Amino acid sequence: MAVTVRIPTTLRPLSGGATTVDVEPGTLGDVISSLETAHAGFRDRLLDDAGSLRKFVNVFVDDDDVRYLDGLDTKVPDGQTVSIIPAVAGG
Repeated sequence: MAVTVRIPTTLRPLSGGATTVDVEPGTLGDVISSLETAHAGFRDRLLDDAGSLRKFVNVFVDDDDVRYLDGLDTKVPDGQTVSIIPAVAGG
């Protein structure tokens, strides 16, 4: 099996318009690396210069926010779904 990454509308140009991308399981860091290999540009949009998740991007493994799990070390086993959710701000 694979891990399914849900791509938000704002990042779909990087995935050639695909709404989902399947990658190999591993840690969230591995998933992002695989996503970057398949579709260049994701790493810069998801990670800051220090290699941490950007503050304005929320990432969920199934229904769990990775910031409350192990961040980039969060395990993402076969069959799981990773959702990338850009933060919305304003008033």
